Amino acid sequence: MSDKLSRRRYVAGTGAALALGTIAGCSGGGGDGGDGSDGGDGSDGGDSGGSGEALDDVPSEIDDYLADARLYEGTIADYTGQDEVTVSVGAGDVGFAFDPAAIRIDAGTTVVWEWTGEGGAHNVASVEGSATEFDSGEAVAEEGETFEQSFDSAGIQLYQCTPHQANGMLGGIEVVES
Repeated sequence: MSDKLSRRRYVAGTGAALALGTIAGCSGGGGDGGDGSDGGDGSDGGDSGGSGEALDDVPSEIDDYLADARLYEGTIADYTGQDEVTVSVGAGDVGFAFDPAAIRIDAGTTVVWEWTGEGGAHNVASVEGSATEFDSGEAVAEEGETFEQSFDSAGIQLYQCTPHQANGMLGGIEVVES
């Protein structure tokens, strides 16, 4: 367990250092306009709440489940205050990840999983222990395919791509009361 925590801290620290270096090198104004290229949902968050900011207070159930998940760095993306959030299916260097891997949303929010077309055929399916049961059906590979699920009550949602679960294609959602 301590090796996993050390690895997470190393990865998080390295990511923070790279982000600071990137920010330090930027002198232009404005912003990215919220195109979703950061793994977010394409919105800028506005004044309505979360904006996909990476937070360290990941619920232990999600943290433990995602310990070996691809693109999981020990943080949870905060999307509270938004009605809809998009998660990429087939993210990462080989297309075996959800991006972001862990999100926090308000009860009543709809999550839209959108296929990138990378990594072969994927699906989205809840696992035992999730507060809600959901399943996108058969695995598909087409870019632009979507699956939506609304989460109406607080709880922990754990999910996977069934064909690629052994490759670390796992995700988690913390649904909180707004």
